[in-house]
Amino acid sequence: MKLALGTVQFGLPYGIANQNGQVRETDVKKILYKAKMAGIDTLDTAIDYGDSEKCLGNVGVDGWRVITKLPQIPKDHNNIQNWIEEQIEASLDRLGKEQVTGLMLHHPMQLNSANGEIIWSTMQSLKDRNLVKKIGYSIYDPTELDILWGKFKPDIIQSPYNIVDQRLKTSGWLHRLYEAGVEIHVRSIFLQGLLLLDFDKRPDRFWQWDKLWRQWDNWLSDNQITALQACINFALSESKISHVIVGVDNIEQLSEILRAMDTKLYNYPTDLSVTDHDLINPSSWNLQ
Repeated sequence: MKLALGTVQFGLPYGIANQNGQVRETDVKKILYKAKMAGIDTLDTAIDYGDSEKCLGNVGVDGWRVITKLPQIPKDHNNIQNWIEEQIEASLDRLGKEQVTGLMLHHPMQLNSANGEIIWSTMQSLKDRNLVKKIGYSIYDPTELDILWGKFKPDIIQSPYNIVDQRLKTSGWLHRLYEAGVEIHVRSIFLQGLLLLDFDKRPDRFWQWDKLWRQWDNWLSDNQITALQACINFALSESKISHVIVGVDNIEQLSEILRAMDTKLYNYPTDLSVTDHDLINPSSWNLQ
């Protein structure tokens, strides 16, 4: 199963289309059960995702592949190695795991700092001690790979990828990572839910891309496909991608996603791909 379950909603209220807030622990248990029954075996979490790791540990994640991420490392810490080791040991304790499948940096450009070698060697040592199976980083832009790849070759990478943000592929990095044997995970396939919103439900902030939304809505209509079906199957159709991360607020959303996977479509639009950071980078949205 190529789908992986994102768990940020299990620890924080998250996403532009999220109407339900943080998911309750009792509902998390139901979601994980349904996901496992459907063949999903990978969970994506992070130390920075509020109570997500604690919630997963309480529910129980035996038999799951768990990927977690280190938060931003304090620049002025006098012992970075100890700090990282303490973070991952606490993470394993919260999760109730002896080993996580993957450990990523949430802020990979810290590798391009004076402390980069220490950070990476510490992550390598965690791998050597079998506390972590694979190490890597979660990128925001493929240009980060241009800078980091030469010195810090990852086992696993996470990147945004969706119908309007195809930079991972158009940059050539998707092919390059695949050829190097890197496990490739993609996130933000719904652009934090923005791609799923009806035209009149999108916040005013996004009206400046009115032409793009009309193209998107017209293409969906012409192909008699829902936005959910299109977004999921666009990501799943890329053979070089190992896992496609989806986050859900409730079990009904997971059911909808699983049903949407049955849709097969091969002629995805290429003219919807943009490089405008004000749109494709949610950190620039400033919706509040």
